Amino acid sequence: MAVASLSCPELLAPAGDWDCLRAAIENGADAVYFGLDRFNARMRAHNFTEADLPKVVATLHQRGLKAYVTLNTLIFPQELPAAEQYLRSIISAGVDAAIVQDVGLCRLIRHLSPTFPIHASTQMTISSAAGVAFAHDLGCQLVVLARENSLAEIQKIRQQTTVLNKALPLEVFVHGALCVAYSGACLTSEALGGRSANRGECAQACRMSYDLIADGQTIDLGDRQYLLSPQDLMGIELLPELIAAGVCSLKIEGRLKAPEYVASVTRRYREAIDRAWLGQSTELPPSDRYELEMAFSRGLSSGWLQGIDNQALVQGRYAKKRGVDLGSVLAVDRRGIQVEPLVPIQAGDGLLIETERGDRGGRVYQVEPIAGQRLRLCFSRDFDLRAVQVGDRLWKTSDPALEKELRQSFSAEQPRWKQPVDLTVQGAIDQPLVVIAGDRQGRQVSVQSEQVLQAATQHPLDRDRLAAQLGRLGNTAFELGSLENQLPDGLILPISELNRLRRQWVSALEALRSQPNHWPLSATAKLADLLPKRSATQPRTPELTVLVRDLPQLEAAIATQAVRLYCEFEDPRRYREAVQVFRQAQRLEQTIWLAPPRIYKPGETWILEQVRRAEPDGFLVRNYDHLAAFQGDRCVGDFSLNVANPLTAAHWVEQAGLEWLTASYDLNAQQLLDLLAQTPTNWLEVTIHQHMPLFHMEHCVFCAFLSDGHDFRDCGRPCEQQEVRLRDRVGVEHILKADAGCRNTLYNGTAQTGAEFVPALQSQGLFRFRIDCLQESPAQVTQLCDRYWQLLRGQCSGEQLWRELKLMRQLGVTRGTLTTVIR
Repeated sequence: MAVASLSCPELLAPAGDWDCLRAAIENGADAVYFGLDRFNARMRAHNFTEADLPKVVATLHQRGLKAYVTLNTLIFPQELPAAEQYLRSIISAGVDAAIVQDVGLCRLIRHLSPTFPIHASTQMTISSAAGVAFAHDLGCQLVVLARENSLAEIQKIRQQTTVLNKALPLEVFVHGALCVAYSGACLTSEALGGRSANRGECAQACRMSYDLIADGQTIDLGDRQYLLSPQDLMGIELLPELIAAGVCSLKIEGRLKAPEYVASVTRRYREAIDRAWLGQSTELPPSDRYELEMAFSRGLSSGWLQGIDNQALVQGRYAKKRGVDLGSVLAVDRRGIQVEPLVPIQAGDGLLIETERGDRGGRVYQVEPIAGQRLRLCFSRDFDLRAVQVGDRLWKTSDPALEKELRQSFSAEQPRWKQPVDLTVQGAIDQPLVVIAGDRQGRQVSVQSEQVLQAATQHPLDRDRLAAQLGRLGNTAFELGSLENQLPDGLILPISELNRLRRQWVSALEALRSQPNHWPLSATAKLADLLPKRSATQPRTPELTVLVRDLPQLEAAIATQAVRLYCEFEDPRRYREAVQVFRQAQRLEQTIWLAPPRIYKPGETWILEQVRRAEPDGFLVRNYDHLAAFQGDRCVGDFSLNVANPLTAAHWVEQAGLEWLTASYDLNAQQLLDLLAQTPTNWLEVTIHQHMPLFHMEHCVFCAFLSDGHDFRDCGRPCEQQEVRLRDRVGVEHILKADAGCRNTLYNGTAQTGAEFVPALQSQGLFRFRIDCLQESPAQVTQLCDRYWQLLRGQCSGEQLWRELKLMRQLGVTRGTLTTVIR
């Protein structure tokens, strides 16, 4: 039986083009999310245009589905006018919601329209009750939780937000590709290639191969080389638990996937959700699992939904689609390979063979029975079998028959997926017959006959006769649900008139369902109303901030010209000692600020308590829980708050009370200057030297590849015993660190500097400059601070500093992501 206090969650499917949209509609989705040609996190998808919006919305609404537009990227300062115009078009088009990452964009939406729904994107990195409460106060109507939340954590978040009276509907990803990094916290593509994931241009560096280096030695991991590539998510068997946890929307990943993928995954989840809601089993039959693996699979797992299992999440052996396990090669002869297949195989199917020389792929030309279950698979003459050996693993990668069936589900002209309509029939003798038709989304139309009801001499209108005529809905998107006959006995109406009434109510209901939502949209509200006031300020003496990661670095930094020291230690229990060391040696006006871990999840209160008990001068706020935990204390915002435009900056300073903010690392030099031109300069700090934090992950590489454990309880803590680097394909060794929550950050092995842009930034009034240390020795910390201080005082040029630091052993500085042509 269904749980009375809960509602059946919607099934939300992706669409990258019109075929995907139709595939979602015809296979049972309740809603579709899609992007336009700007400001969406899947810019490589075909996407739709502003001109498409009215048709897309009408198509979805007519079929009873909701339309959600993705605006889930950061917005740069010069883009705000275009974003405002985009929002006006989207709101006017009557979509059902926008999925948003940027805090400033949320403020702009709410300024333009008081009621237009905002869904907080998973790019907002919300993993706790405080994050949901933040979204609530920002004016959001729904939160897409981080993929890293478990079922138990989802339940806690719902309970805690209910107590706070700030509960929002929760949406959870249930199927598709998993990002190894927290969404909104991955800077890899930006750092390595200038293609920001926060701008929809992810280069998928997580799917590349890496060598694991521990204490300077390359670890032999055998065939495991894809250390950051998770298996794909499949939560279909956990649907009862997700429903019980109060999840209101179940999301399928895949705006870059083919329409056959959308069709396959949508129909299987539609069936499973309906079973789960009726209290039936959602255990996956082998045929359904086969179909989901054929749709797209790097291996299927429950992700983080059942908690952390680092061994199961990343198997490390491949990073591309594999399909279905077919078995292994039993023999190789001149005509082909012999196999006892684990699943059916026929001519035309796609096959991949894992050989020592790499993957070999092709289509099966012919299948020959040999004996028992053994088959010979033959290929075309140009297929090279010389590299294939007995024992090589086989994968079925393509099933043309299944693909044809899936295409047929959405390519027919007539609707395939039908939704029930409930009819009520009323009338009296010498009065018109009235038909009231209502769908399950609450829309209702009423039509009446042109002829009046008369006394029947034979075949009076009963329920069966009414259902036979009014329920003939073969070419429509409807099917007859319930029919309530309120007519007195013994009345009749011509069949032709009943047929006309059926056509009339179908047409009226279609027209009503096609209507866009009518959201209020202010004609007078302007972007300029929200921009912070930037008054002329007197030039200020430059200030240098240094972030350190251990006590020796801290002791070295205290003796420099830095006025602020940020501490980010792996073990927060060391913070009390750090503050004591600082107090004993600090210079006048020098202050110390502590940085808790970047991610907070339910049950980690002890970490924040350790940080607070150290009694620093202030805190480096990196997420929503820090904001709540340190309310009333001196707080400044870190780069993880993604401050990319003045609207976002204004929220964090004016509404959240932060003293200043570290600008987003997604901004290049010109965009930083644009931000400074529109923001009070005392609000901002810019990092000009750092090892860019690439991936910030729940996945623990230490646990997965340096232990047999599954999580912190049985891994043996190799993170405390070994220094680890991951070497990429071009030979750069990136530095891996763990934090107090056992989350990993992979830092760029090459530091970057924005030294050459410091004069331009100072000309715009910027006076706070930050350098982040990672593994530098105390002597290197001293040298960095001294040289950057000389740069800030005009005693050396940026080019001089860059050329000098490039020669420093073990540092290897590049110009980094700030590089751009300044207008």
